[in-house]
Amino acid sequence: MSDARDLPDDLPAELADGAAAPVPPDLADGLPDDLPEPSAEDLERAERVQRFWESARGRAGLGRVVAVTGPAWGEAMAPPAWSFGDSPELADELLGLVLEGTKTGTASLVWEYDGGQEPMPAEGDLSILLDGAGEPRALVRTTEVRVVPFDEVDEEFARSEGEGDRTLASWREGHERYWRRNMPAGREFSRDMPVVCERFELLYRAP
Repeated sequence: MSDARDLPDDLPAELADGAAAPVPPDLADGLPDDLPEPSAEDLERAERVQRFWESARGRAGLGRVVAVTGPAWGEAMAPPAWSFGDSPELADELLGLVLEGTKTGTASLVWEYDGGQEPMPAEGDLSILLDGAGEPRALVRTTEVRVVPFDEVDEEFARSEGEGDRTLASWREGHERYWRRNMPAGREFSRDMPVVCERFELLYRAP
């Protein structure tokens, strides 16, 4: 079992009042003209994520920064929203571990970021965790990021993942099985492949 991120399709972010957020001037010229038209379902999901973000950032104490500095582009937009694993069932299971405080770590492969569509995690990053139905359930903040070979992931990190019996042996077995079935194209599982070990803290959970 693994907790690699499963990102939904790119969705337009909406502000809480339903108005589309402005495009920054430095990005406007670089936007492609052939973006697919978002579906009504996509728009509704984006609105739910944005509403969650507006509520979560205030309750987590992040709104005070916006009140002092003013709502800049990055502050108005919701952070990335994603779910764990490769199935709704796994997403719900791992999210549950986060909500109960057992899971404070997640692992991914460096190779997953090769395409440039998703940036590598970094300390201080915010993320919205979705459940298996795509509903926003939690806001987390990345507290540490390390990149190590698969066979150098340690007991402490394996325990932070909160899965199975929380041992390193269980972590290796579950993640090898997961990555063998979800390996990026052109890559093969190996004991020295680079793994992103990310630690995070729970800032807010949906009521």
